[in-house]
Amino acid sequence: MNRYNRRDALKAMGAASAAFLLPRGATATEPLWRIAGQDVEIQIAPASAHTFRLSILPIHAGRVAPVPMDGSLVQASWGTPVLRLRGNSLAGAARCGQLNVAVTPSPLTFTITTSNSEALQRLTVDEKSGVVAFETGDSPLLGLGQGGPQFDRRGSIEAMRNGQGGYQLATHGARVAVPWIISASGWAMFIHQPFGTFDFTGAESKFLPAEPEQALPLDIFFVGSREPKIIMSEYARLTGHAEMPPLWSFGYQQSHRTLASREEVLAEAKTFREKKLPCDALIYLGTGFCPSGWNTANGSFDWNSRVFPDPKHILDELHLDHFKVVLHAVILSDELRGSAHEPCTSERFDEAEVGCYWDAHRKDFAEGVDGWWPDEGDPLDIKSRLLRNRMYWEGPQVDRANERPYALHRNGYAGMQRYASFLWSGDVFSTWETLKTHVPLALNTALTGIPYWGTDIGGFVPTQEFTSELYLRWFQFGAFCPLFRCHGRAWKLRLPWGWNTGDTGPKEMGSYNAVALPNPSQLHDARVEPICRKYLELRYRMLVYLYSAVHECTTTGMPIMRSLWLHYPDDPNAVARGDEFLWGRDVLVAPVVEQGATSRRVYLPKGYWWDFWTGDRIEGSREVTRAVDLETIPLYIRAGAILPLGPVKQYAEETVDQPLSVSIYPGSDGSFLLYEDDGKSFDYRKGEWMGTQMDWNNARRVLTLRLAKGSRMLPPGRRRIQVKLEEAVRATEFDGHKIEVAF
Repeated sequence: MNRYNRRDALKAMGAASAAFLLPRGATATEPLWRIAGQDVEIQIAPASAHTFRLSILPIHAGRVAPVPMDGSLVQASWGTPVLRLRGNSLAGAARCGQLNVAVTPSPLTFTITTSNSEALQRLTVDEKSGVVAFETGDSPLLGLGQGGPQFDRRGSIEAMRNGQGGYQLATHGARVAVPWIISASGWAMFIHQPFGTFDFTGAESKFLPAEPEQALPLDIFFVGSREPKIIMSEYARLTGHAEMPPLWSFGYQQSHRTLASREEVLAEAKTFREKKLPCDALIYLGTGFCPSGWNTANGSFDWNSRVFPDPKHILDELHLDHFKVVLHAVILSDELRGSAHEPCTSERFDEAEVGCYWDAHRKDFAEGVDGWWPDEGDPLDIKSRLLRNRMYWEGPQVDRANERPYALHRNGYAGMQRYASFLWSGDVFSTWETLKTHVPLALNTALTGIPYWGTDIGGFVPTQEFTSELYLRWFQFGAFCPLFRCHGRAWKLRLPWGWNTGDTGPKEMGSYNAVALPNPSQLHDARVEPICRKYLELRYRMLVYLYSAVHECTTTGMPIMRSLWLHYPDDPNAVARGDEFLWGRDVLVAPVVEQGATSRRVYLPKGYWWDFWTGDRIEGSREVTRAVDLETIPLYIRAGAILPLGPVKQYAEETVDQPLSVSIYPGSDGSFLLYEDDGKSFDYRKGEWMGTQMDWNNARRVLTLRLAKGSRMLPPGRRRIQVKLEEAVRATEFDGHKIEVAF
């Protein structure tokens, strides 16, 4: 099919209008449309000013079959259709907010234009197979969840297989396939039903249902906007806004494998505090996945007495040192049903019943466990995957009603963000190609509305490429992922000090191919710990910025890790870059992913940028070469940015009597909302939060601070702040009243 233009779109719209323009709710009945061998009704309904719903529904015994719900949408109904068609020779047209849709027969085609008659897309549905064809276009196609070919999906065939067997696990990680596809040209689609394969290999892309008999119902939400922020907000409108996890979950999390003894568990925690290496959570793997984990066997909720002989006492001791404890858990069932709020009513334990499944956790949870690491679950269908995510959000609130839960999942789907679910990329290999692939992989995951994402830092399966250099480069990347967590076999090398002890930990090679331990010469590298310390401390200083970006994500749908397209959609060079990203609005991160690198090519979008490390100002709209050494990841701050930095902390909730540092990066006007709450409860929903609105006037060289609307001052009542503009520093105090800091 040739690419269509505005004239083609207008002709289609005119033909549809002239042939048959149905009034709201009108229906034509003879002769019937038939798609994939079934009589159908076509419905078009507006979901918002920028989104409409296209449904092709089978007719059974004269009744239109409803669309089955899989849990991904926040609601089943999105309003009364403005157009219904049954007659297979009929055409129609509908206006849905700022979008127009023309329906024409032979073949069944939906031509979509803007209110300005600008062509956006054309969908064609094959009447025999139900295959949906659409224009690939000349712009990158993004999204589709975690995993699969990266970055631009054009040119690939996406089988959309879920789980660790989905696509090239070693480098691309576990697949969490979500049929949400974004075109950087200004449109997006969420194919709610059915599930199927995407073929992006031609000028005309195709969506193929898994089987012809599964082609119906077809239920598509189409979004049209040139504004990326609107596209992301529309997806959040459909599948839900992310919930706020606890603050500590954005601190560093240290994972463990085979445990030797009670003494080792406590000594390793003490080492973090003695070395003053910031850490918030300790995560313990289950026995069965390793020879000696926290429990007695795979799937068990009984403590392993060899290493946790007195679990309550050990948990209390870890809590006194301000560590949270997260336990690994697996699922033995391949389906789930029910709700965590429903009691376990089965005469015998039935893990498929969510009430029973959660009950199994509650004894350990009552002893003081702070979070969960739900592993496995690849065979679960979409509904069951989301039920599991939901269970780990709602179940803990049964016993701790005003405490935000934490869970790190391996599986999920569209809508998992409603349960504050974290996601990690699965059992990837320790290779440079894996690290390189995970940068664009992170961006597509984020563009699919899954904001709380990370990896096994260093890679789960050690290979001959697993060196201190690879570990450090991965650690630096991890410091700018929402989930900052080390995990993997040869687990003692995942400790910040582990590369200078000569000890890899227990030998757990398993059945993976290409497994290898590092050369012993690598195991006495004194450079690693101080570089890890540098990025741990930077992460904790930037928690105030990160937590504010999390709040923005929950209210707008904008992710934390952002492809450059989200803020520079008119810059083709920025749109095409999948090897760097924005962390929040203002910090550009360019991970070093090449072995032995001494420099890194970085594209800087329009405007001026400031090198975070050197303070140099650089003009954008071009690619620059940044020299790097082993301890440097290129970071650039946008001109006009207001960057808050807190004091170094050993854990997120630590009280440190030092002022907040606010750095101004001049060159443009700017604003920033610094968000604070207690970091653990749901009281922010009742207005117990503080927003400090900061506005920089570049011409006047004045920073204005005021209390954000709807918020209130939280203790302490006065905030000490140091405002920095290049070499100049101004000390001030903020008590909720408007103040100006002039330079």
